[in-house]
Amino acid sequence: MTLSVGVFLCYFLTLFLTPMTISIFHLPCKLVACVHRHYVFTIPEELRAYFLKDRSLLDCLFHSVRDVVLRMFSKMNQHKNFTPGFIMVLHTFGRDLKWNPHIHCLISEGGYSDDAFWRNVSHFNYTFLRNAFRTALLKEMLLRIGPSFKKVSARCYLEHEHGFYVYAKPNRCDPKTVTKYIGRYLGRPVIATSRIDSYMGDLVSFHYNRHEDDQYVQETIPVMDFIKRLIRHIPEKHFKMIRYGGLYARHRSIDKKLHLAISKEKRHTFRCFNRWRTAILSSFGYDPLICPHYKQQMIILEIYHNHHRVFLEELYENAMSRSRGKRSSA
Repeated sequence: MTLSVGVFLCYFLTLFLTPMTISIFHLPCKLVACVHRHYVFTIPEELRAYFLKDRSLLDCLFHSVRDVVLRMFSKMNQHKNFTPGFIMVLHTFGRDLKWNPHIHCLISEGGYSDDAFWRNVSHFNYTFLRNAFRTALLKEMLLRIGPSFKKVSARCYLEHEHGFYVYAKPNRCDPKTVTKYIGRYLGRPVIATSRIDSYMGDLVSFHYNRHEDDQYVQETIPVMDFIKRLIRHIPEKHFKMIRYGGLYARHRSIDKKLHLAISKEKRHTFRCFNRWRTAILSSFGYDPLICPHYKQQMIILEIYHNHHRVFLEELYENAMSRSRGKRSSA
């Protein structure tokens, strides 16, 4: 029995960690060079059972958060339609391992307008986020579930007149730390092995700090109940736990104009950085991003020079410094 539980735990942690880790490898080449804020969108306890009974409803959480964030930025200037970049991660567990679906969202402190203007944003409207998230989610669920959900929806409006709980984490991430932040915190497994205190044949003990008051709590439950708490958090096959919105979403035709948000004196250097692939192809006759063995296009993860990792931001700043030096000497 001990061996089977140990093997199960190892398998579960591996299963839960692997897809989350792989899916964030290409993040650095997507992020806007600005600070990102961490928000958590939660739902009341009376709604959680619906998402456990029908897991397809979890899509409603993503759709609601996406619509609310885009609307918040659009309201700042409806004529220019500012669009931020944001990353959404679904967690279905609380610290006590019980079913508690909620969305962690990293949002850029700024947005890009339709007329190629970048606007920095330092204030987010919490009242709007709470009320708009409640309204958007209840509408999504009503469309999915049908008329039988009307009474529950009406009761939620009465009992949560100030909206559903949305709060901000104290973390403010620059682009270099966003990927690590998602991998270590947002992409963490249901429970770390360090929180499992003991296994006594038929019982498992684990601990956590209660979210409400940060009080240390230790639970001892039957081993089968412990396994049930774990396996309910394994996502459905092909279900995406991390999703991108706004500027980070794929297949946006307006993205072709993003370079216009850069000041005019920097555009020449920016274009040079984006022409390196074409330059190598025309000069040496091969595409540096095509794998010579499998003939598939590769993604740039890191760049090394003299055995040291080099960030693209540093290369860009160095190029701009040289460009400014040439202009001043002339």
